[in-house]
Amino acid sequence: MLAHPINFNAAELAPREGPMTMATVLVFHEVDDVDKWLSSPKREEFFGPHGISVRTFKDQKGSSRVGLILEVPDVSALPEILATEEAAAAMQHDGVHPETLVMLDEG
Repeated sequence: MLAHPINFNAAELAPREGPMTMATVLVFHEVDDVDKWLSSPKREEFFGPHGISVRTFKDQKGSSRVGLILEVPDVSALPEILATEEAAAAMQHDGVHPETLVMLDEG
């Protein structure tokens, strides 16, 4: 028996109409401090509300170049999302060098 009941909305478990597809985007850029960037919660705080999941990567040779795999529900909205003041603040907090940003779409 569970100590705390689990509450859920059965409608959330109902099948969605049509398949839900997520676009995969690769992102590379340089940062001030790789360890700080890896441990920062800002990525999830920024991307999570947009329904974007993120996986992080670092250069095996120890450079300041890092990478991300983004799973994006609406890839056409990504440039607009990344052009916001909120995105700029998150990048500044994480020490991202925006001028080094490279994005690759799946295809």
